[in-house]
Amino acid sequence: MHVIITQLSLKSRLREDAGDTHMLLGEEAPHRNGTFKKSCATLRPTSPRALQANKSGRKTQMHRCVAVLLRRYVLHQNHVPESSGTQNSSRSRVWSGVPAHERGGLSARGECNPDIRMLGCSVVAPRCDDGRVLKPCRSTCEDVRRRCAHAFDEISMAWPYFLDCDRFFVSDEEGCYNPLEGLRGQLHAEGHNNSMDLVLSEDPSTRMQFSYQSYTQMTKILKRTEERCAHIAQTYSIGQSSDGRDLLVIEFSNNPGQHELLEPEMKYVANMHGDEATGRQLLIYLAQYLCSEYLMGNERIQALINSTHIHILPSLNPDGYEAAVAGQQDSRYSDDQDHSAAGNTGRNNAQNIDLNRNFPDLTSIAYRRRRNKRYRTDHIPIPDFYWFGKVAPETYAVMKWIRSIPFVLSANFHSGDLVVSYPYDLSRHPLEHNLFSPTPDDKVFKFISKIYSMSHERMSNENAECGSSRTGSKEGTINGAQWSSFSGGMQDFNYLHTNCFEVTVSLGCDKFPSKEDLFDIWHENAEALLAFIEAAHRGIKGLVTDEEGNAIKGARISVKGIRHDITTAENGDYWRLLTPGIHIVSAFAPGFSRAVKKVHLPPNMHTAGRVDFTLQRASAGSQTPEEDDSLPSMGTYERFDPYNQYQRYSPRETDLTQSREERVEMPWWWGYFMMPGGPPPTWLLKQQ
Repeated sequence: MHVIITQLSLKSRLREDAGDTHMLLGEEAPHRNGTFKKSCATLRPTSPRALQANKSGRKTQMHRCVAVLLRRYVLHQNHVPESSGTQNSSRSRVWSGVPAHERGGLSARGECNPDIRMLGCSVVAPRCDDGRVLKPCRSTCEDVRRRCAHAFDEISMAWPYFLDCDRFFVSDEEGCYNPLEGLRGQLHAEGHNNSMDLVLSEDPSTRMQFSYQSYTQMTKILKRTEERCAHIAQTYSIGQSSDGRDLLVIEFSNNPGQHELLEPEMKYVANMHGDEATGRQLLIYLAQYLCSEYLMGNERIQALINSTHIHILPSLNPDGYEAAVAGQQDSRYSDDQDHSAAGNTGRNNAQNIDLNRNFPDLTSIAYRRRRNKRYRTDHIPIPDFYWFGKVAPETYAVMKWIRSIPFVLSANFHSGDLVVSYPYDLSRHPLEHNLFSPTPDDKVFKFISKIYSMSHERMSNENAECGSSRTGSKEGTINGAQWSSFSGGMQDFNYLHTNCFEVTVSLGCDKFPSKEDLFDIWHENAEALLAFIEAAHRGIKGLVTDEEGNAIKGARISVKGIRHDITTAENGDYWRLLTPGIHIVSAFAPGFSRAVKKVHLPPNMHTAGRVDFTLQRASAGSQTPEEDDSLPSMGTYERFDPYNQYQRYSPRETDLTQSREERVEMPWWWGYFMMPGGPPPTWLLKQQ
């Protein structure tokens, strides 16, 4: 008869490497259908089961100390014995999809791993001494618990009930044995080391866990990542959601929180639609990855962080996300469907506003400007009438954010297809909703969009991923209006109101992929995420100063043939994304004469070329380019919420102080211990 393990110490996690030795089974475990419910390994009894008839004539099973053969199972492998004809093989395979860092947390990390498993075996299969059961020593159990309880605390798991030192172990005076005696020597003799300790020496809260986190858990991860990498990371809030949740950003830089001369600022934003969770998870993983890899000496990551300010906003719509998790989602939503329909729970914010339709419609203004001979499409002021509409607090926070930091590049993550779309999102013809509608920087947008799509493992495939034709897409990129035209989008606002070039990355058909898919999705996107950050260093950068070397704030950088200028930051520095080739670039500012330079950017140049400008004072009475354009001045641009209309829609103080009931979150390992039709494994939860 063969006996199979199904549950012992963290469910199916015990393997022993005792060779072809004998252990003794002191007390038979409960069995069902010929298989034992608990044991340590596949067992083969060496003597038949003794039965005795009781007074009522019924047969009862004798409990004897019986020698059994313990097969060889290697301590360091993730193997669970299987037996044909049982239902346990599926449980043994469940671990194949669990990432190594998560398995490490379960196996009680490092040197605790074999100790806990051997201790568990000594309880279920104690030693026999001349037909007498010899139990393990209580002092051994107490020592292991003292050294290893932290491993269970870190994953919010209770100390195993079958390792209760008072219940299942005895004192030295009662006669006991040390089940760990000789274990260390055996492990070292077989070449085992403490490499697991090195892998898991970091705080487990900063390790990637490929499951979904609540708002509270996400905040905790970002804060602990900040603590772990305090010299290169800081978190800050750009505002609050409708329900008062902080819109938390984590910034990576060798000098976070301080704008540095000639270092570009870029941002990633996700979860604008609360029911699209893939991007949210990717940005959480990216933050953890940047921190870990920097500390481990990854030269590429260190170079990125030391030369770039990377701002990561994993969830722009945390209220919608919480609603989406609690409700029902249609996991194959297409952006051109009716977004008010049932099945899109959580898409909008708590005020039922679609955030990607709530920004000022500056694209229509840009189209009207084309009637002017010298029209521009940059730094278009927000029209005053916009503030009399319903402005979401999340939208307001983003607008203030991107006006306060000179962002160069941005990506906004969505779901619904597998493609990168770029501005404009609004069709240039009101009656044609799938009309190619390029910006003056169409070549630049195609260039940076392809950097992401071509670095992704599957995105550049021309096959339609989600049942749509994706007509007009090339190498995984498409013009937004040609794909699905709408106004009030965030990427158009970035381009038309600031220096920032933003694209929209759709990460797949499913809004909420299964937890098992998150690991693969991360690996499909990891290289693209890094390559896109590096794209912030394409084009040119430089300083604009006067003849005395004083920085000129708000000077315009113009490229011949592109009707879109960018402006210098507070310290006179600028960044201008450009494609490889020859460009005529000029700089000018009110009260100064224009300076012009010819720039050649070779195709293999992956860092921004340095192009500085020194402007001379214009002679008295000469006309400046700003006046000649007959367009709104930068003074008009600075007007932001001039009538203080936003206060009408701000969350009331009383609303923010009210406690909200968060979803009850189970630890990430909970699902692995759920038995079909059985009670929930509450005994595994650590009591707070």
